[in-house]
Amino acid sequence: MYSANHWGGSFEIATDGASEDDDSRNMDLDPGAVSVRQHRHELDETQQGWLLGPPAAKKKNRHVDLGCFVVKRKVLWWAFWGLAAGLVLVGLPVIVSKSIPCRIPRPPPPDRYAEALRKALLFFNAQKSGRLPRSNGIPWRGNSGLKDGSDAGDVKGGLVGGYYDAGDNIKFHFPMAFSMTLLSWSVVEYSAKYKAVGEYDHVRELIKWGTDYLLRTFNSSASTIGHVYAQVAVGAAKINGTTPDDHYCWNRPEDMAYPRPSLLVSSAPDLGGEIAAALAAASIAFRDDDAYSKKLVHGAATMYEFATRGASNQQATYSSHRPEIEPFYNSTSYWDEHVWSAAWMYYATGNSSYIAAATAPGLAEHARAFDDILDLSVFSWDNKLPGAGLLLSRLRMFLNPGYPYEESLAGYHRAAGLDMCKCFRRFAAFNFTRGGMALFNHGRGQPLQYVVANAFLAALYADYLEAVNVPGWYCGPNFMPADDLRAFARSQLDYILGDNPMKMSYVVGYGGRYPRHVHHRGASTPRNRVRYSCTGGRRWRDTKKADPNVLMGAMVGGPDRHDRFNDSRMAFGQTEPTLVGNAGLVAALVAVTSSGRGVGVSAVDKNSMFSAVPPIFPATPPPPPAWKP
Repeated sequence: MYSANHWGGSFEIATDGASEDDDSRNMDLDPGAVSVRQHRHELDETQQGWLLGPPAAKKKNRHVDLGCFVVKRKVLWWAFWGLAAGLVLVGLPVIVSKSIPCRIPRPPPPDRYAEALRKALLFFNAQKSGRLPRSNGIPWRGNSGLKDGSDAGDVKGGLVGGYYDAGDNIKFHFPMAFSMTLLSWSVVEYSAKYKAVGEYDHVRELIKWGTDYLLRTFNSSASTIGHVYAQVAVGAAKINGTTPDDHYCWNRPEDMAYPRPSLLVSSAPDLGGEIAAALAAASIAFRDDDAYSKKLVHGAATMYEFATRGASNQQATYSSHRPEIEPFYNSTSYWDEHVWSAAWMYYATGNSSYIAAATAPGLAEHARAFDDILDLSVFSWDNKLPGAGLLLSRLRMFLNPGYPYEESLAGYHRAAGLDMCKCFRRFAAFNFTRGGMALFNHGRGQPLQYVVANAFLAALYADYLEAVNVPGWYCGPNFMPADDLRAFARSQLDYILGDNPMKMSYVVGYGGRYPRHVHHRGASTPRNRVRYSCTGGRRWRDTKKADPNVLMGAMVGGPDRHDRFNDSRMAFGQTEPTLVGNAGLVAALVAVTSSGRGVGVSAVDKNSMFSAVPPIFPATPPPPPAWKP
């Protein structure tokens, strides 16, 4: 009946007041009016108004043109109030629910690896030397070694601090520096995971305790040095020695009363390289502390220059002809430390001279980096090649600097892939025990420290592959998924945490069954206010009783090649923990834990803390040595 108005104006349609509709509305009039109606056409206007009254007003329907269609205003009105009511019914509960304070959902419980990680870090608290803070958290430990370095006249304040190496009270700086490098590397790669499990501040405090001490072992404020201290205290190589020292005596560190000499070396291409690497790696982990990071980088540059001075000529290792060092931490080469330290120096400073040194063809040849030698594929305190190869592979995978480094970087990348292939039992590079432990050190004592160090590299390489969206790599004709590396790393850690034929955890304090007779002076000797003599403390070494002090988180040496374990303090190859072992354990655990998963290497900016930066200090580092093929 109605049409759209294309011209504007009112949308009401006018009607004739004398229509038949009006007649029908007036049917209730009297008969006279009806008869008059029949003659309506004969009446004039005045007569019609007298007889019929005024015409009834027509009820008008109002409409609104919405453009595409016309709708009654009444319908539009109901639609509006319906929408308003819907908004109230839906929106009000949402507003109320948002205004009510709600609990933050708890994170998922930590997995077994995160739980073991927390305990493993406590071992470093138990190994601290020097004046301990009240917050150290180990009730049976106190101040010790406060006169260390008193015979080192050129060291202000002496060599107080640092960490005792193992179950004795000697401070070996070579493995100590390597332990700090490993911890720093794990923080650089997995800082978000450490934060997720609440151990970020703790692990950095442990690193700083070590790097503060390493800075005291040489004149770290100078640009050129001529010597470094390699060790504090000595131990007889023979267990039946009679000279009071750290092996002959069995004393808590707090009760030491025998001489503790400081050992100085003027040739240390290996020790110097490792200290430089430790300081450089820590400078990245502490990049949020500008002053301390710069201090570490300056010390690292000074030590690197000392370590590589005259590197094109054959040098003596730090342990060569040193009976106090050689039987315990003998260095078999220093070329691997030169590759390792140069790579860390580049990451810490962004100075291209360091990457030029690390990728020099002559250095790779000296280090035999590409010779595919089985034992050189095992990462350890004495062989840094696998770690250096992975660091340089990282550079190629994430930053890809290209010419003139590509050929050398590609060689290290291939070598890193081959190292990973050797982790798998199917390729028969290394033997495995029946229980599944990889025998990276061919069944000799202290097997677990080699297991954890290489498990860390395996898990880290898997994360590198994932970060660059590469599903795996080839071992000859066999394609290996990256997850196989994680599975290998987890299998080794599971073995250590109790999934082994002994059904025993090799981490003290973890699980229900773990070693109770650890080869460790502080753990075995009660804190009973009795100061035992040098030999008087042996009663605690020889007793069959369990340790009175639980050395929480200490990973012992491990079982033999037949999965057997002798829980005896005299079996030091199996029951003695070490700094290096626990550093590798911590690194491997944080790499595989699912606590904080998604915040590891693969989920953060690939260049984040490792990104190349301009030199932190204005002094240009010395040019790299002219390596000769």
